Amino acid sequence: MYKYLKRLLDVVVSFAALLLFLFPLLVTAVLIKLEKPRGPVFYAQERVGLAGKPFTMYKFRTMIPDAEKQSGAVFAAKDDPRVTGTGGFLRKSRIDELPQLFNVLKGEMSLVGPRPERPSFVEEFSRNSPDYARRLEVKPGITGWWQVNCPYHSPLEERVEYDLFYVENLSPSLDSKILFKTLFVLLKGRGGY
Repeated sequence: MYKYLKRLLDVVVSFAALLLFLFPLLVTAVLIKLEKPRGPVFYAQERVGLAGKPFTMYKFRTMIPDAEKQSGAVFAAKDDPRVTGTGGFLRKSRIDELPQLFNVLKGEMSLVGPRPERPSFVEEFSRNSPDYARRLEVKPGITGWWQVNCPYHSPLEERVEYDLFYVENLSPSLDSKILFKTLFVLLKGRGGY
């Protein structure tokens, strides 16, 4: 029953949020398109979802085009020179995450769940933390237990611990608590790099 209620909530809230934020989404798209160096509005990246199945996750582009051409897959850092002026604001406010609502509508993600990672990171993290793969037992989410309780660049062990707590304690009340805590995180401006 929880699974069906969660999916219903995902669809209703995502659809309502897309309608509610339609104007800010359009303004954001225009700002990104006008910023130099010019590049695409959206950033599509392969991530690992439920049961290890890959999917394409969408975000607003916050970095210069081809930001990882030289470095390969790396995490963003504080004062990262690859982040654009608009991108810094989008990351801090978490507006860059809004296009993931389309992933939720498609059923690839949920509003709440462990953060989806790139395949290369999943392989690396699985080698370093045997319990890491248990995160793939549930759909990944836009927000999650570790995101609302820990700083953006918390150690892997801490993130896995929070994610496993979520996987082991799935419930509508925990999802509601995470969604409410997410609102406070957003209001405090505790965004990513």
